[in-house]
Amino acid sequence: MLEIVEKTLLTGIGAVALTQKKAEELIEDLKKRMNLSEEEGKTLLEKLRGAAKDNQQKLEEMAQVEVKKACEHMGVVTTAEFTKLQHKVEQLEKQLKAQTK
Repeated sequence: MLEIVEKTLLTGIGAVALTQKKAEELIEDLKKRMNLSEEEGKTLLEKLRGAAKDNQQKLEEMAQVEVKKACEHMGVVTTAEFTKLQHKVEQLEKQLKAQTK
């Protein structure tokens, strides 16, 4: 299950990278067709890059939420929960050893 989520996340990130490349190609085409200056083209490209970066961050946040939901659904404990339980077991083992002496 986790592997599927990971592959989905990587596919989404790959799509964002591909989209950015296509955006650069589109900007180049627009510069030629609409007689955009180099500066106008750069400005437009930066805006598109910013939008792509925002979308990538949103995608990553959504993926993290979905992975967390999937882990909770499958009963996978977090590192913090595991550490807390491990500490409690160690305390109980010490108490048990003290009682048996």
